[in-house]
Amino acid sequence: MTLPALVAGTELVGEFEDSGYREPPHLVCRPDGQIVRLPPLLYQVARALDDGRPVAGVAEQLSRETGRQFTADHVVFLLDKKLAPLGITTYSDGSPPPQVRKSDPFLAFRFRLAVVPEHVTWILSGVFAWLFRPALVAGTLAAFVCGEAWLWTTQDTGTALQSVLSSPADVLLVVALAIASCVFHELGHGAACRYGGVRPGRMGCGIYLVWPAFYTDITNSYRLGRRGRIRTDLGGVYFNALFVLGLLALYGVNGSPLLLVAVLSVHLEMIQQLLPTLRFDGYYIIADLVGIPDLFKYIAPILKRVVLRRPEDERLRALKRRPQIVVAAWVLFLMPALTLQLGWVLVNLPDLLRADWQTIELLLANAGSSQYQILGTVTACLQILLLTLPVAGLALALWRPVRSLVRAARSR
Repeated sequence: MTLPALVAGTELVGEFEDSGYREPPHLVCRPDGQIVRLPPLLYQVARALDDGRPVAGVAEQLSRETGRQFTADHVVFLLDKKLAPLGITTYSDGSPPPQVRKSDPFLAFRFRLAVVPEHVTWILSGVFAWLFRPALVAGTLAAFVCGEAWLWTTQDTGTALQSVLSSPADVLLVVALAIASCVFHELGHGAACRYGGVRPGRMGCGIYLVWPAFYTDITNSYRLGRRGRIRTDLGGVYFNALFVLGLLALYGVNGSPLLLVAVLSVHLEMIQQLLPTLRFDGYYIIADLVGIPDLFKYIAPILKRVVLRRPEDERLRALKRRPQIVVAAWVLFLMPALTLQLGWVLVNLPDLLRADWQTIELLLANAGSSQYQILGTVTACLQILLLTLPVAGLALALWRPVRSLVRAARSR
């Protein structure tokens, strides 16, 4: 008879440090890279199997470690009904588990393409990991504050913006610098991950909801404590600050207005990343501060508890008191914000589409008449792409819920 065992490639990570749960879960990394949270009992079963014990031996070890009496039948139940369906272990008879899909969280980054493999990300992150030494971080933040004060009190950014928009070549350079800043942002996440002692994953690009976006897989940051996780979350914005300092230094040398406009674009990126309403860096900062990995799944329980005055369900009772208060405050802020944002987009969508079409026609008409026809055409095509991507992203974001509603209507 084949003994049950962990699925090949499964890694037992250990307790989720600084969690917001009353009973801290334990983490298991599946072969597909998915992190699964297990209660202590199930983790003990998985750990006993990792030692190569038979079912009876697992039962004896559980009885000894927990002080409760477990039999082989209990272990068989836990394997066949709990662990194997999660894709962590085989069934009790040794048969392989079913194919398990990765979780698909609400508002997750779905439309993405990996570009940089994991081993290259590891090398690149090692080049910049030293920038997270505490003395360097403190010096960078002090320099950034001084640079911001100098920028906003002495420089005319409005004039610089008008000058750049009148030059197709300058527009292209600003876009190139903005893309470089986004890539450097993602390197910041990877470097922070490596500085904490864990391995970052692949890097790539795609569309998040309606925005073109880059990403770095930092799933392994869950192996770190709260400080390491928050450092990883803030690593991207920290590298944006470094990028701004570099641009300001160049501006101090040659005084080109396009560098000021590039600084403004990096500021917009930093503000967007710190928003806590969607799965940007600000969201993960809140999640890691309270030690709750997925805040969105608590929207319904919080609304039932706060708005409908229903008793706490099992998910809320599992949270510590302070994290539950923070999550409730986040939910009560999130729902009006998302409703207003989505409502504004839907109400103004016809006007936005009409304005985009008029802008596209104007860009095409002016591209050929520009003094620099090639640069004018390239700039026009790039601006058209930036105009159409949000519309395409919005269509993709709405397609899924609309399809679900149609299927539900047909089934009824």
